[in-house]
Amino acid sequence: MRLSRREWIGGAAASWAFAAESPIAIGSRRELFLDSFLIEKLTGAELRLGAPVDAGTAFSFDRPWEERFCNYVTVIPDGDLVRLYYRGVPNAGADGRGDEVYCYAESPAGGAQFSRPSLRLHEVRGTRENNVILAGTPPLQHNFSPFLDTRPGVDRASRFKGIAGTSKSGLVAFQSGDGVHWSPIRPEPIFRDGAFDSQNLAFWSEAEKRYVLYYRTFKKIGGTGYRWISRAVSSNFVDWENQGEMTFGDAPPEHLYTNQTSAYFRAPHLYVALAARFLPGRQVLTEAEARAINVDPGYFKDCSDAVLLTSRGGTKYDRTFLDAFLRPGLGMENWVSRSNYPALNVIPAGTGQMAFFVVRNYGQPSIHLRRYTMRLDGFASVHAGYRGGEMLSKVFTYAGEELAANFSTSAPGGVRFTLEDPSGAKLAESVELVGDEIARTVRWQGGARIGAWAGQPVRLRATLKDADLYAIKFG
Repeated sequence: MRLSRREWIGGAAASWAFAAESPIAIGSRRELFLDSFLIEKLTGAELRLGAPVDAGTAFSFDRPWEERFCNYVTVIPDGDLVRLYYRGVPNAGADGRGDEVYCYAESPAGGAQFSRPSLRLHEVRGTRENNVILAGTPPLQHNFSPFLDTRPGVDRASRFKGIAGTSKSGLVAFQSGDGVHWSPIRPEPIFRDGAFDSQNLAFWSEAEKRYVLYYRTFKKIGGTGYRWISRAVSSNFVDWENQGEMTFGDAPPEHLYTNQTSAYFRAPHLYVALAARFLPGRQVLTEAEARAINVDPGYFKDCSDAVLLTSRGGTKYDRTFLDAFLRPGLGMENWVSRSNYPALNVIPAGTGQMAFFVVRNYGQPSIHLRRYTMRLDGFASVHAGYRGGEMLSKVFTYAGEELAANFSTSAPGGVRFTLEDPSGAKLAESVELVGDEIARTVRWQGGARIGAWAGQPVRLRATLKDADLYAIKFG
């Protein structure tokens, strides 16, 4: 956990320091506590990673055109439907070869269980009764990554877009009106400046008002080459400006195999990345253990887990948490090469919940897609134990007349807010919040109306006891 290193100097000098800051304008945006963006100081409290809940197998890759090496998965919520896209390839081999296919499945909202429609678009392994959407176009079916284009005014015939390709082909752009029938936007690649030997992804950023692309590169640090992430932007999805390598602050360099960056659906100005952290050569299984779980002989001498990254645009990722967001877990089958890779996108999953998906048991007959759930906004929280703690925000401005909080307490625990001016003078103090709610409207002592300070520089102090604060939203 890394927070501001500002030294507290006390008295009038401290008041001047806060007043001299440029306030952060949050307006009526929802702000999550998964980095130090809004946090000035924590006392007796900490930023704590959320705890994903295993919700079971959502899909098994068990058809002849799928099997052991399915990966590079994308999950797209689309109204009452969740669309699933993934690479199918039964055997190990070179990237972009002819027997790779891209497949489609779907689920009701929430993505608890996916099923394959019989699309009959391509004959694969002697049958057209399959769910294959891309075949026979090597290397484009190696790492196809689609998205639902939310740009205002987008033509319905191209409301889905996607990218695919390797360093040999460059990235080729696709479009679709229904998410099933795809065609290239143009035969030439739209972007060439990368290695691309992974899942490269793009999406429309409402916050930045342009398309953003996150793609695979390599970076040499101290004589070691690392799998890296770079970024480009575009106004039209065809012409791209390369912004170069992403930075990670003072985090140690690590292989990030897939980045899976997306705009969080409840706070689209905040990009959340559930990246696959790959440790080449970190072997856990013996050869006998590998044979026992029937993993491909070339895929048990490395291991992987998933980590949480965030970004607010530009070429900076925040790695507040270096710990694993999702550990491999019990069972030798989880400690093999290229397993535990998250799918792209976190999706709504019913009342108060969100879900994400992870490929498990890579290189094995038991390979499958596993579903995990969390409370909404619950990637991380400001946490304080029974003895209590406090968070003090940076100076900011807000819009609206109310404050809503996503929080959880124990029975004796609670959360209390104090709205202060930049000098620390109290403007309003809340009634204590006790319970577990996604969006509790905060009540203020004496019936205070906080709309009186909207647009003015303020700070927010949160006092917690045996509680977690996940997010706040003015409005």
